[in-house]
Amino acid sequence: MSAPTPASSAPQPPSIQPPACHTVLHDPHGLIEADLPLDRAPHEALVTVVLAWTNPALAPRDYEQIALQLTGHARAVAADIRRHTATLPKGDGRGALAEVVLREADNRLSAPIRGTARCAQNRARLVQALYTRLDRLEIEPAPEKVVPNGG
Repeated sequence: MSAPTPASSAPQPPSIQPPACHTVLHDPHGLIEADLPLDRAPHEALVTVVLAWTNPALAPRDYEQIALQLTGHARAVAADIRRHTATLPKGDGRGALAEVVLREADNRLSAPIRGTARCAQNRARLVQALYTRLDRLEIEPAPEKVVPNGG
């Protein structure tokens, strides 16, 4: 006869784990995502496709999902523009132009999302305009020329 196996070697049922805890962060200034790069390439590809539509035949909920995706990304790009604008000197004209673009973006983003191609295309145009402004903010201005006196 073989020796009986100890009870501890018998298979045990999986242990029940308590639900994972979530920490809610309050980040009104967007500092957590400030260091995260924008996922630009796939969103620019989506913008290109959406703006190329001539007669799409998608379901309204598909247009809504595309518009939601573009809306979320537009908000992220706008936040990046705000961070860049805050670092500019007071007299820099790029900051004033950025403020105009951001006000327009806020107005357009406050409009409700519709399940239409037109709505998705409007959001795509907004993302495109925001990236154009962001690119202009990231380019350093040319240094001013110094003209010597008496020359």
